[in-house]
Amino acid sequence: MGKKATKAADNMYCIARYEAAEQNEAFSSREKASEILNIDRTRLANIELGNIVPYPEEVLAMSKQYNAPELCNSHCAEQCPIGQHTISKVTIDDFDRLSLKVLGSIKDIDSIRVSLIAISEDGTIDSSEIEEFKNILESLEKISNNANALKIWAEKNIKFE
Repeated sequence: MGKKATKAADNMYCIARYEAAEQNEAFSSREKASEILNIDRTRLANIELGNIVPYPEEVLAMSKQYNAPELCNSHCAEQCPIGQHTISKVTIDDFDRLSLKVLGSIKDIDSIRVSLIAISEDGTIDSSEIEEFKNILESLEKISNNANALKIWAEKNIKFE
């Protein structure tokens, strides 16, 4: 088994590799992992040390090989210049917690629907409707984030055929 990289211990890519090593010992070594990922060993070390930002195709490879779909979300939300403005980082909890979050976020869907219909029936959003519209968008963002978290959990934990 390879040595634990103490300088990279809190790096999401390093953590994902260590977790993958629990299922596949080849990932316990950065050298073997780099061969499987087809990423230069020095480059992988620099990614895990946080010295460089991985290319999207490298994140995809790590995500697939490590069975860590959360890496894609984290990369887009935290490291991609476009994603930082358009993607929300999700937190992957246990299934029961995620289910409750999804159910909690959709409990008011009927009132959101009614409000959106009322706001949109004249085809414009006037100044008296802006605050309510912002509330609708916030609710939809919460629903979206919870749904994405549940989706990522499912990708990681369930093998769909």
